[in-house]
Amino acid sequence: MSRAAGHQAAFRIVLGVSGGIAAYKACEVVRTLAEDGHDVRVVPTDAALRFVGEATWAALSGQPVHTGVFDDVHEVPHVAIGQQADLVLVVPATADLLARAASGRADDLLTSTLLTARCPVIYAPAMHTEMWEHPATVANVETLRARGAIVIEPAEGRLTGADSGKGRLPDPAAIVEVGYEILHSGRAPRSPGRAPDLAGRHVVVSAGGTREALDPVRFLGNRSSGRQGYALARAALSRGAQVTLVAANVALDDVAGAKTVRVGSAAELRDAVVDAAADADAVVMAAAVADFRPRGYRDAKIKKTSDPDDAPVIELERTADILAELSANRVRAGQIIVGFAAETGDAGASVLDHGRAKLASKGCDLLVVNEVGADRGFESEQNQGVILDHDGGSTEVPRGSKSALAHALWDHVVERLPA
Repeated sequence: MSRAAGHQAAFRIVLGVSGGIAAYKACEVVRTLAEDGHDVRVVPTDAALRFVGEATWAALSGQPVHTGVFDDVHEVPHVAIGQQADLVLVVPATADLLARAASGRADDLLTSTLLTARCPVIYAPAMHTEMWEHPATVANVETLRARGAIVIEPAEGRLTGADSGKGRLPDPAAIVEVGYEILHSGRAPRSPGRAPDLAGRHVVVSAGGTREALDPVRFLGNRSSGRQGYALARAALSRGAQVTLVAANVALDDVAGAKTVRVGSAAELRDAVVDAAADADAVVMAAAVADFRPRGYRDAKIKKTSDPDDAPVIELERTADILAELSANRVRAGQIIVGFAAETGDAGASVLDHGRAKLASKGCDLLVVNEVGADRGFESEQNQGVILDHDGGSTEVPRGSKSALAHALWDHVVERLPA
């Protein structure tokens, strides 16, 4: 599906392809970028051409394809391609390519391009689990991240042959979204040696809406789509963070590079978030968590009788206050806790009055207050809000993309993280 409507600007994008079986999936990346109107130059390694031929890359990109530094030498491609790029994507990035990039090798056109690029560089690794977990690969990934590159965590699933585990290439569409996030945020470092502001940080984000079961077919729930939480996860990844995404009843594509934990109820979400928060630098509770649940669960479907006055009475009980618990029991010094408050004003207080009261009662560091209604907040592509901090400050974020609100919030988190 084309994303041209959401990404108007045309960029010069280099797609590096290294020699792994997942190289065929990079074809979808080229197609999407080209259909969205971007100028795409494919730079494969010689090994990559064993999996997908030169003619395929040229046809999809509309650009000539070379692998060596001596092709079209008068144009100095080993320098010019990297210098002129707005973004470099390496899909897939094999263990060998990561090693050569980390050591600064320049023995083909792709590695030479990586050395000359002064734009954001994203690596999407794909390899067997043992290769990904090998100390040499771990060290190479750490080196590249420290220099400012974004290395997306591979997905878990079926690998080549009968093997399964971590090392699978994330979905191509999700990789493209990470690239767009970086291009449009303008926050990625554009010079080697300067790491993104969330590099080396682990952040936990909750998203979606919990559901509290009444019987085998019914539940109490809410209208949260999870889009804001997913935007927060993508934004954090684009800024170099390791992301754990706790998703409650969300029907969205996976965020490439995030560890996603799927939950249903408020109790399940509480357990998943508390577990993930054990080594987190920041926790952002963007999920809409049910305040109440049915006191009793019916094992069989609640039947409707012929009597119009015979309606069941449902007793409710409070669910755990996850935000207050996280704020009161911080497991790491300097851990930042962020809450979201979906509010409506009433006769007694405004939306911001309710938000300030909630910030004080929960004990969190930051609270994003959203005014919600039929046409705003939930199930929308856009959002707006006010970021309140525990020192009394406030920052208004005007109506715009949920990505814009996400980056505004991460700016506040970064300011408060200990060095």
